[in-house]
Amino acid sequence: MTELPRLTAAQAAARLGVKPESLYAYVSRGLLSRERDASGSSFDPLEVEAFALRRRRVAPRAVEPSGGGMPLMVLDTALAHIEDDELFFRERSAARLARESTFEEVVRWLWAVTEFRGPDDADLARARRTVATLGDAATPLDRLLAALTAFASTDPLRDDSSADAMTRAGARLLRGLPAALADAAGPGESIAATLWRALAGRPREGGARLVDAALVLVVDHDLAVSTLAARVAASARGSAYAIVTAALGAFDTPLHGHASRGAARMLRAVQAGEPPASAIASAVRDGGRGIPGFGQALYAGGDMRAVVLRELLATAPGGDEVVGVVDAVTAEVARHADARPNLDLALAALALWGDMDDDAGAVVFAIGRLAGWIAHAVDEYAQTPMRLRPRGRYVGPPAAG
Repeated sequence: MTELPRLTAAQAAARLGVKPESLYAYVSRGLLSRERDASGSSFDPLEVEAFALRRRRVAPRAVEPSGGGMPLMVLDTALAHIEDDELFFRERSAARLARESTFEEVVRWLWAVTEFRGPDDADLARARRTVATLGDAATPLDRLLAALTAFASTDPLRDDSSADAMTRAGARLLRGLPAALADAAGPGESIAATLWRALAGRPREGGARLVDAALVLVVDHDLAVSTLAARVAASARGSAYAIVTAALGAFDTPLHGHASRGAARMLRAVQAGEPPASAIASAVRDGGRGIPGFGQALYAGGDMRAVVLRELLATAPGGDEVVGVVDAVTAEVARHADARPNLDLALAALALWGDMDDDAGAVVFAIGRLAGWIAHAVDEYAQTPMRLRPRGRYVGPPAAG
Protein backbone atom coordinates (compact mmCIF):
# COMPACT_ATOMS: atom_id res chain seq x y z
CA MET A 1 0.00 0.00 0.00
CA THR A 2 1.32 3.46 -0.92
CA GLU A 3 2.16 5.56 2.12
CA LEU A 4 0.03 8.67 2.51
CA PRO A 5 1.84 11.97 1.88
CA ARG A 6 2.83 13.60 5.15
CA LEU A 7 1.48 17.02 6.17
CA THR A 8 3.64 20.07 6.58
CA ALA A 9 3.40 22.01 9.85
CA ALA A 10 1.27 24.64 8.11
CA GLN A 11 -1.08 21.99 6.73
CA ALA A 12 -1.41 20.21 10.09
CA ALA A 13 -2.11 23.50 11.89
CA ALA A 14 -4.70 24.41 9.25
CA ARG A 15 -6.41 21.02 9.61
CA LEU A 16 -6.66 21.50 13.36
CA GLY A 17 -7.62 25.16 13.04
CA VAL A 18 -4.88 26.30 15.42
CA LYS A 19 -1.85 28.55 15.37
CA PRO A 20 1.58 26.96 14.67
CA GLU A 21 2.65 27.52 18.29
CA SER A 22 -0.38 25.50 19.45
CA LEU A 23 0.61 22.69 17.09
CA TYR A 24 4.12 22.56 18.53
CA ALA A 25 2.68 22.72 22.06
CA TYR A 26 0.80 19.50 21.24
CA VAL A 27 4.09 17.96 20.11
CA SER A 28 5.91 19.03 23.27
CA ARG A 29 3.17 17.47 25.41
CA GLY A 30 3.33 14.19 23.49
CA LEU A 31 -0.14 14.58 21.99
CA LEU A 32 1.20 14.54 18.41
CA SER A 33 4.37 13.15 16.88
CA ARG A 34 6.41 14.67 14.09
CA GLU A 35 9.39 13.89 11.90
CA ARG A 36 12.06 16.43 11.02
CA ASP A 37 14.40 16.58 8.06
CA ALA A 38 16.12 19.24 5.98
CA SER A 39 12.78 20.50 4.66
CA GLY A 40 11.26 20.98 8.13
CA SER A 41 8.67 19.20 10.27
CA SER A 42 6.09 16.80 8.88
CA PHE A 43 3.09 15.04 10.42
CA ASP A 44 1.26 11.75 9.86
CA PRO A 45 -2.10 12.74 8.28
CA LEU A 46 -3.99 9.87 9.94
CA GLU A 47 -2.62 10.79 13.38
CA VAL A 48 -3.57 14.43 12.82
CA GLU A 49 -7.06 13.40 11.71
CA ALA A 50 -7.54 11.17 14.76
CA PHE A 51 -6.36 13.96 17.03
CA ALA A 52 -8.74 16.40 15.36
CA LEU A 53 -11.67 14.06 16.04
CA ARG A 54 -10.91 13.55 19.72
CA ARG A 55 -9.83 17.11 20.43
CA ARG A 56 -12.24 18.89 22.70
CA ARG A 57 -12.64 22.14 24.47
CA VAL A 58 -13.42 22.19 28.19
CA ALA A 59 -16.58 24.30 28.50
CA PRO A 60 -18.11 25.67 31.70
CA ARG A 61 -20.70 23.46 33.27
CA ALA A 62 -24.27 24.67 33.44
CA VAL A 63 -25.21 26.91 36.34
CA GLU A 64 -26.72 24.86 39.14
CA PRO A 65 -29.92 26.32 40.61
CA SER A 66 -29.23 24.82 44.04
CA GLY A 67 -27.15 22.29 45.92
CA GLY A 68 -23.39 21.84 45.68
CA GLY A 69 -22.97 22.20 41.92
CA MET A 70 -20.42 24.48 40.35
CA PRO A 71 -19.83 27.03 39.11
CA LEU A 72 -21.75 29.51 41.22
CA MET A 73 -21.94 31.79 38.20
CA VAL A 74 -20.55 32.17 34.69
CA LEU A 75 -19.03 35.58 33.92
CA ASP A 76 -17.87 37.01 30.64
CA THR A 77 -14.13 37.68 30.60
CA ALA A 78 -11.90 39.25 27.97
CA LEU A 79 -8.59 38.51 29.70
CA ALA A 80 -7.70 34.82 29.57
CA HIS A 81 -9.11 31.81 27.76
CA ILE A 82 -8.06 28.23 27.10
CA GLU A 83 -8.43 26.95 23.57
CA ASP A 84 -7.31 23.50 22.46
CA ASP A 85 -5.32 23.06 25.67
CA GLU A 86 -3.42 26.31 25.07
CA LEU A 87 -3.67 29.29 27.44
CA PHE A 88 -4.06 32.73 25.87
CA PHE A 89 -4.04 36.17 27.42
CA ARG A 90 -6.49 37.88 25.12
CA GLU A 91 -5.22 36.85 21.69
CA ARG A 92 -1.59 36.09 22.66
CA SER A 93 -0.15 32.72 23.65
CA ALA A 94 0.88 32.64 27.32
CA ALA A 95 3.61 30.10 26.50
CA ARG A 96 5.11 32.37 23.88
CA LEU A 97 4.89 35.41 26.16
CA ALA A 98 6.67 33.47 28.92
CA ARG A 99 9.50 32.50 26.58
CA GLU A 100 9.91 35.81 24.77
CA SER A 101 8.68 38.67 27.00
CA THR A 102 9.43 40.00 30.46
CA PHE A 103 6.81 40.18 33.16
CA GLU A 104 6.90 43.98 33.06
CA GLU A 105 6.30 43.98 29.30
CA VAL A 106 3.31 41.68 29.68
CA VAL A 107 1.81 43.77 32.48
CA ARG A 108 2.22 47.03 30.56
CA TRP A 109 0.47 45.47 27.58
CA LEU A 110 -2.28 43.88 29.68
CA TRP A 111 -2.96 47.08 31.63
CA ALA A 112 -2.41 49.37 28.62
CA VAL A 113 0.01 51.58 30.58
CA THR A 114 3.45 52.99 29.90
CA GLU A 115 4.50 54.12 33.39
CA PHE A 116 5.35 51.48 35.96
CA ARG A 117 6.52 53.13 39.16
CA GLY A 118 7.12 51.50 42.52
CA PRO A 119 6.90 53.03 46.01
CA ASP A 120 9.35 55.70 47.14
CA ASP A 121 12.21 54.83 49.49
CA ALA A 122 10.43 56.03 52.64
CA ASP A 123 7.29 53.94 51.97
CA LEU A 124 9.39 50.90 51.12
CA ALA A 125 11.40 51.27 54.33
CA ARG A 126 8.17 51.47 56.33
CA ALA A 127 6.86 48.31 54.67
CA ARG A 128 10.10 46.48 55.46
CA ARG A 129 9.88 47.54 59.11
CA THR A 130 6.31 46.25 59.23
CA VAL A 131 7.35 42.90 57.79
CA ALA A 132 10.25 42.71 60.27
CA THR A 133 7.84 42.85 63.22
CA LEU A 134 6.40 39.44 62.29
CA GLY A 135 7.70 36.40 64.09
CA ASP A 136 9.49 33.40 62.62
CA ALA A 137 6.19 31.51 62.36
CA ALA A 138 4.86 33.98 59.78
CA THR A 139 4.45 32.51 56.31
CA PRO A 140 5.64 34.32 53.18
CA LEU A 141 2.02 35.23 52.41
CA ASP A 142 1.67 36.64 55.94
CA ARG A 143 4.58 38.92 55.09
CA LEU A 144 3.01 39.93 51.80
CA LEU A 145 -0.21 40.89 53.58
CA ALA A 146 1.70 42.92 56.16
CA ALA A 147 3.58 44.77 53.43
CA LEU A 148 0.34 45.31 51.51
CA THR A 149 -1.24 46.96 54.56
CA ALA A 150 1.81 49.17 55.01
CA PHE A 151 1.72 50.34 51.39
CA ALA A 152 -2.02 51.04 51.62
CA SER A 153 -1.59 53.13 54.75
CA THR A 154 0.99 55.38 53.09
CA ASP A 155 -0.87 55.97 49.81
CA PRO A 156 -2.81 59.26 49.99
CA LEU A 157 -4.74 58.29 46.84
CA ARG A 158 -5.72 54.81 47.99
CA ASP A 159 -9.46 55.60 47.78
CA ASP A 160 -9.32 56.95 44.23
CA SER A 161 -11.70 54.74 42.24
CA SER A 162 -10.46 55.53 38.73
CA ALA A 163 -8.90 52.94 36.43
CA ASP A 164 -5.67 54.98 36.34
CA ALA A 165 -5.48 54.88 40.14
CA MET A 166 -6.05 51.12 40.04
CA THR A 167 -3.08 50.44 37.76
CA ARG A 168 -0.91 53.03 39.57
CA ALA A 169 -1.49 51.24 42.88
CA GLY A 170 -1.03 47.88 41.17
CA ALA A 171 2.39 48.91 39.86
CA ARG A 172 3.30 50.17 43.32
CA LEU A 173 2.46 46.75 44.78
CA LEU A 174 4.10 44.70 42.03
CA ARG A 175 7.39 46.49 42.58
CA GLY A 176 7.01 47.11 46.30
CA LEU A 177 5.93 43.71 47.62
CA PRO A 178 8.96 41.74 46.33
CA ALA A 179 11.25 44.56 47.49
CA ALA A 180 9.68 44.45 50.96
CA LEU A 181 10.68 40.77 51.20
CA ALA A 182 14.23 41.36 49.95
CA ASP A 183 17.09 43.17 51.67
CA ALA A 184 17.24 45.80 48.96
CA ALA A 185 16.31 46.36 45.34
CA GLY A 186 19.06 47.37 42.97
CA PRO A 187 18.52 50.35 40.66
CA GLY A 188 16.58 49.29 37.59
CA GLU A 189 16.21 45.74 38.90
CA SER A 190 13.34 43.71 37.46
CA ILE A 191 10.49 42.41 39.60
CA ALA A 192 11.65 38.84 38.92
CA ALA A 193 15.23 39.62 39.95
CA THR A 194 14.10 41.18 43.23
CA LEU A 195 11.78 38.25 43.94
CA TRP A 196 14.55 35.77 43.11
CA ARG A 197 16.87 37.44 45.61
CA ALA A 198 14.14 37.40 48.25
CA LEU A 199 13.36 33.70 47.82
CA ALA A 200 16.41 31.85 46.52
CA GLY A 201 18.60 29.98 48.97
CA ARG A 202 21.68 30.16 46.76
CA PRO A 203 22.83 31.99 43.65
CA ARG A 204 21.98 30.30 40.36
CA GLU A 205 22.60 31.54 36.86
CA GLY A 206 19.30 32.16 35.10
CA GLY A 207 17.24 32.19 38.29
CA ALA A 208 15.63 35.56 37.65
CA ARG A 209 14.75 34.53 34.10
CA LEU A 210 12.94 31.41 35.32
CA VAL A 211 11.01 33.41 37.92
CA ASP A 212 10.14 35.93 35.20
CA ALA A 213 8.66 33.18 33.00
CA ALA A 214 6.71 31.76 35.97
CA LEU A 215 5.28 35.21 36.77
CA VAL A 216 4.03 35.54 33.20
CA LEU A 217 2.44 32.08 33.15
CA VAL A 218 0.42 32.68 36.33
CA VAL A 219 -0.99 36.13 35.44
CA ASP A 220 -4.50 34.81 34.80
CA HIS A 221 -6.31 31.51 34.41
CA ASP A 222 -10.06 31.60 33.92
CA LEU A 223 -11.98 32.75 37.03
CA ALA A 224 -10.11 31.18 39.94
CA VAL A 225 -11.63 31.78 43.37
CA SER A 226 -9.12 34.54 44.14
CA THR A 227 -9.96 36.28 40.86
CA LEU A 228 -13.66 36.03 41.63
CA ALA A 229 -12.99 37.54 45.08
CA ALA A 230 -11.12 40.40 43.41
CA ARG A 231 -14.01 41.05 41.06
CA VAL A 232 -16.57 40.96 43.87
CA ALA A 233 -14.54 43.57 45.80
CA ALA A 234 -14.22 45.65 42.63
CA SER A 235 -17.97 45.33 42.03
CA ALA A 236 -18.44 46.98 45.44
CA ARG A 237 -15.92 49.62 44.30
CA GLY A 238 -13.14 48.69 46.68
CA SER A 239 -9.72 50.30 46.30
CA ALA A 240 -6.86 48.45 44.64
CA TYR A 241 -5.51 47.56 48.09
CA ALA A 242 -8.91 46.26 49.27
CA ILE A 243 -9.28 44.25 46.07
CA VAL A 244 -5.86 42.61 46.40
CA THR A 245 -6.51 41.93 50.09
CA ALA A 246 -9.81 40.23 49.23
CA ALA A 247 -8.12 38.18 46.52
CA LEU A 248 -5.31 37.12 48.86
CA GLY A 249 -7.91 35.96 51.38
CA ALA A 250 -9.18 33.41 48.87
CA PHE A 251 -5.66 32.71 47.56
CA ASP A 252 -4.07 31.98 50.96
CA THR A 253 -5.69 28.53 51.13
CA PRO A 254 -4.54 24.90 50.71
CA LEU A 255 -6.75 24.32 47.67
CA HIS A 256 -5.49 27.35 45.75
CA GLY A 257 -2.38 29.38 46.54
CA HIS A 258 -0.69 26.85 48.83
CA ALA A 259 -1.22 23.87 46.54
CA SER A 260 2.46 23.81 45.50
CA ARG A 261 3.62 23.34 49.12
CA GLY A 262 2.75 19.63 49.26
CA ALA A 263 4.26 19.11 45.80
CA ALA A 264 7.52 20.74 46.93
CA ARG A 265 7.73 18.47 49.96
CA MET A 266 7.07 15.44 47.78
CA LEU A 267 9.79 16.37 45.27
CA ARG A 268 12.23 17.18 48.05
CA ALA A 269 11.71 13.73 49.56
CA VAL A 270 12.45 12.04 46.22
CA GLN A 271 15.53 14.21 45.72
CA ALA A 272 16.75 13.09 49.15
CA GLY A 273 16.51 9.44 48.09
CA GLU A 274 13.00 8.33 49.02
CA PRO A 275 11.39 6.10 46.34
CA PRO A 276 8.81 8.03 44.27
CA ALA A 277 6.01 5.61 45.19
CA SER A 278 6.65 6.11 48.90
CA ALA A 279 6.89 9.91 48.59
CA ILE A 280 3.65 10.05 46.59
CA ALA A 281 1.84 7.85 49.12
CA SER A 282 3.03 10.06 51.99
CA ALA A 283 1.95 13.22 50.16
CA VAL A 284 -1.52 11.83 49.49
CA ARG A 285 -1.87 10.65 53.09
CA ASP A 286 -0.68 13.97 54.57
CA GLY A 287 -2.61 16.20 52.19
CA GLY A 288 -5.80 14.21 51.87
CA ARG A 289 -6.69 15.88 48.55
CA GLY A 290 -5.24 13.65 45.87
CA ILE A 291 -1.71 13.75 44.47
CA PRO A 292 -0.24 17.25 44.96
CA GLY A 293 0.88 18.82 41.70
CA PHE A 294 -1.24 16.65 39.43
CA GLY A 295 -4.53 17.19 37.62
CA GLN A 296 -6.12 20.30 36.11
CA ALA A 297 -9.72 20.07 34.96
CA LEU A 298 -9.45 22.88 32.40
CA TYR A 299 -7.06 20.89 30.19
CA ALA A 300 -7.76 17.66 28.35
CA GLY A 301 -4.11 16.88 27.62
CA GLY A 302 -2.27 18.40 30.56
CA ASP A 303 -1.48 21.82 32.02
CA MET A 304 0.56 23.70 29.41
CA ARG A 305 2.01 25.99 32.10
CA ALA A 306 3.72 22.99 33.69
CA VAL A 307 5.09 21.95 30.29
CA VAL A 308 6.63 25.36 29.62
CA LEU A 309 8.26 25.67 33.05
CA ARG A 310 9.61 22.13 32.83
CA GLU A 311 11.19 22.88 29.45
CA LEU A 312 12.81 26.05 30.78
CA LEU A 313 14.07 24.27 33.89
CA ALA A 314 15.58 21.51 31.75
CA THR A 315 17.82 24.06 29.99
CA ALA A 316 18.87 25.86 33.20
CA PRO A 317 22.24 25.08 34.87
CA GLY A 318 21.67 22.09 37.13
CA GLY A 319 18.08 21.84 36.01
CA ASP A 320 18.47 18.31 34.69
CA GLU A 321 18.64 16.95 38.25
CA VAL A 322 15.36 18.58 39.27
CA VAL A 323 13.67 17.62 36.00
CA GLY A 324 14.83 14.05 36.62
CA VAL A 325 13.05 14.09 39.98
CA VAL A 326 9.91 15.52 38.37
CA ASP A 327 9.98 12.91 35.61
CA ALA A 328 10.45 10.07 38.09
CA VAL A 329 7.40 11.20 40.08
CA THR A 330 5.40 11.76 36.89
CA ALA A 331 6.22 8.26 35.61
CA GLU A 332 5.19 6.69 38.92
CA VAL A 333 1.90 8.61 38.95
CA ALA A 334 1.19 7.55 35.35
CA ARG A 335 1.45 3.89 36.41
CA HIS A 336 -1.43 4.33 38.82
CA ALA A 337 -3.61 7.24 37.68
CA ASP A 338 -4.58 9.18 34.57
CA ALA A 339 -3.19 12.46 35.93
CA ARG A 340 -0.67 14.86 34.44
CA PRO A 341 1.54 17.48 36.11
CA ASN A 342 -0.01 20.88 36.75
CA LEU A 343 1.31 24.35 37.55
CA ASP A 344 1.78 23.50 41.23
CA LEU A 345 4.28 20.74 40.44
CA ALA A 346 6.19 23.14 38.16
CA LEU A 347 6.31 25.84 40.85
CA ALA A 348 7.48 23.21 43.33
CA ALA A 349 10.24 22.19 40.92
CA LEU A 350 11.30 25.82 40.58
CA ALA A 351 11.46 26.12 44.38
CA LEU A 352 13.55 22.94 44.57
CA TRP A 353 15.96 24.16 41.88
CA GLY A 354 16.39 27.53 43.60
CA ASP A 355 16.81 26.01 47.07
CA MET A 356 13.76 27.98 48.18
CA ASP A 357 11.32 27.29 51.01
CA ASP A 358 8.35 25.04 50.30
CA ASP A 359 6.06 28.10 50.28
CA ALA A 360 8.09 30.00 47.68
CA GLY A 361 5.88 28.81 44.85
CA ALA A 362 2.89 30.47 46.52
CA VAL A 363 4.74 33.81 46.63
CA VAL A 364 5.67 33.67 42.93
CA PHE A 365 2.09 32.68 42.15
CA ALA A 366 0.62 35.54 44.22
CA ILE A 367 2.86 38.25 42.72
CA GLY A 368 2.19 37.11 39.16
CA ARG A 369 -1.55 36.71 39.72
CA LEU A 370 -1.72 40.20 41.28
CA ALA A 371 -1.31 41.57 37.76
CA GLY A 372 -4.38 39.59 36.70
CA TRP A 373 -6.41 40.70 39.73
CA ILE A 374 -5.77 44.34 38.86
CA ALA A 375 -6.70 43.75 35.20
CA HIS A 376 -9.96 42.09 36.28
CA ALA A 377 -10.64 44.94 38.72
CA VAL A 378 -10.24 47.53 35.97
CA ASP A 379 -12.65 45.51 33.82
CA GLU A 380 -15.15 45.20 36.69
CA TYR A 381 -15.02 48.95 37.31
CA ALA A 382 -16.47 49.37 33.82
CA GLN A 383 -19.49 47.25 34.79
CA THR A 384 -22.58 48.17 36.84
CA PRO A 385 -21.67 48.56 40.54
CA MET A 386 -22.72 45.74 42.88
CA ARG A 387 -23.72 43.46 40.00
CA LEU A 388 -21.92 40.57 41.73
CA ARG A 389 -24.14 40.71 44.80
CA PRO A 390 -26.05 37.39 44.50
CA ARG A 391 -29.39 36.78 46.16
CA GLY A 392 -29.76 34.01 48.70
CA ARG A 393 -32.55 31.44 48.62
CA TYR A 394 -33.58 30.21 52.04
CA VAL A 395 -33.55 26.42 52.33
CA GLY A 396 -33.63 26.06 56.14
CA PRO A 397 -36.46 24.82 58.38
CA PRO A 398 -39.81 26.62 58.10
CA ALA A 399 -40.60 29.43 60.50
CA ALA A 400 -42.34 28.34 63.72
CA GLY A 401 -46.08 28.99 64.07
